[in-house]
Amino acid sequence: MQSNVQTIRIPHLGGSTIGYRFGKPYDASLPTLVMVNSFITSSALYEPQFADAELSATANLLAIELYGHGETRTAVEQFTYWDTATANLQVMDALGIPSAFVLGTSQGGWICARMALLAPQKIRGIMPLGTSMDHESPQSQELGCWNGYEFLTPSVEELALPVADDWKLTDDFCDAVLHAGLGANVTPAQRDFWRATIKQNYAGEEGRRRLRMCAINLRDRDGLYGRLDGIKCPVLWMHGTDDAVYSVANAEAGINKFSNSAHAKLEIVPGGQHFLSASDPEAVNAAAVKFIHDWNK
Repeated sequence: MQSNVQTIRIPHLGGSTIGYRFGKPYDASLPTLVMVNSFITSSALYEPQFADAELSATANLLAIELYGHGETRTAVEQFTYWDTATANLQVMDALGIPSAFVLGTSQGGWICARMALLAPQKIRGIMPLGTSMDHESPQSQELGCWNGYEFLTPSVEELALPVADDWKLTDDFCDAVLHAGLGANVTPAQRDFWRATIKQNYAGEEGRRRLRMCAINLRDRDGLYGRLDGIKCPVLWMHGTDDAVYSVANAEAGINKFSNSAHAKLEIVPGGQHFLSASDPEAVNAAAVKFIHDWNK
């Protein structure tokens, strides 16, 4: 088990064990910031947020790991991003957290939106980072985004067959995810940590099945453009100019879909990478502090 990660049982999908981590013991007098991690990472993605003294003094920091990620487990092999959004809301209930802000990196960004759609009374504001609210559409590619179908289909097909108990992912696979998320500036320490973490979490036959579903979810997800007018809470979308997966132009198209939000703003981070919470934590953390102060009403 990862350091500081706990698990909690919730009823969704017939009963699930969800991995979560608090930055420090829960303080009911503070607002809560739920943080949702990116593709095949874990709550460890948010080390720079947990380490930030001002952000930690502003809100309870709670990272919740998606289905298929970290310590989260379910006996149901088929799950979607909507299931994770529901599970996160049930974790909040189980922990006695009546409402929260939600920050999400990459896939965590559309989990933020799904949580706000499913439980508007519980979500006080969302901070999508380096994300897209579209599906992997031709329009998104025309706006400069990656071809998710082309990138992910080989993995979906290769992971379709059973593997031995000692099976592990290659360094090349782990490095490709890191390069997409953090660009060419991945440090040796980051590379070594995530290689080890990803290989351990997705080892063997059970790991193969979870990884394949994560890849299917990312490739085949539904878009949210037709639903975003149902989000009323404030939205602060942050996007890096060096994001290799989703473009600034796509973010500009997406933020305009939050037509009924109390306040919807796109903040561009010069030089920022796809895993923006990890590549530019100073900018993200300062923005989160201000966002929570502004909207903690």
